[in-house]
Amino acid sequence: MTGLRPGASTVRVVGTAQSATKALSAPARPRFSNTGGRIERTTARSSARACSVAAGLDTPTTGQVFIGGREVSRLNETRRTLVRREAVGFVFQSYNLLPSLSVAENITLPLRLAGDTGDPSWRDEVIDRIGLRPLLDRRPAELSGGQQQRVAIARALAARPDIVFADEPTGALDAATADDVLGLLRDLVDDLGQTIVMVTHDPRAAQWAHATLMLADGRFSTAPSMARPAAVPAGDVVESQ
Repeated sequence: MTGLRPGASTVRVVGTAQSATKALSAPARPRFSNTGGRIERTTARSSARACSVAAGLDTPTTGQVFIGGREVSRLNETRRTLVRREAVGFVFQSYNLLPSLSVAENITLPLRLAGDTGDPSWRDEVIDRIGLRPLLDRRPAELSGGQQQRVAIARALAARPDIVFADEPTGALDAATADDVLGLLRDLVDDLGQTIVMVTHDPRAAQWAHATLMLADGRFSTAPSMARPAAVPAGDVVESQ
């Protein structure tokens, strides 16, 4: 189980006692289940704080956070870093690829930094599923925006994490390429059982999710389900060059 503890209100307060601000309050106790694998969406100003707390980058003032069945809220920074390294993947809007490394080297970089070889068969499956096999020897500068984001997704999945947090993963892409990347994320959930929490302010991006959470003024609420967008017709361009 990954999420905020049932039966507890998870709160994050920032500032001093004189100017404290409740940046996140989650009485609804959102749970991001990696059993069925689904994409969750949150929006609003507190989304970055919500992701930081849920991913173990920050700690709640009250309440508890679990990642893969492990309670991480009260761990020290060193132990939280180890949990994140093993159980959490991140995908960012800006890709964050190292320009001097090849696609293959960028994908395996977190594993190599951790002194881990990972599971080669799983990594091969991810590379093939994402369609990166022909691009492994290229540098990021030789890739389109959509291809670079695919590399970032593969890197996030390389260690087979319990959960992946994708923060505005299509914010820097054109509409057609964004749909391609979002379709890939949805397929990774449906086909591989990967749990993905996607933060977005784009209603169209939210249509790809199995479930949607709204985040306003630091509070979660459930939003109505939306129909999945129609597939891009065959022959249409889905990669920007």
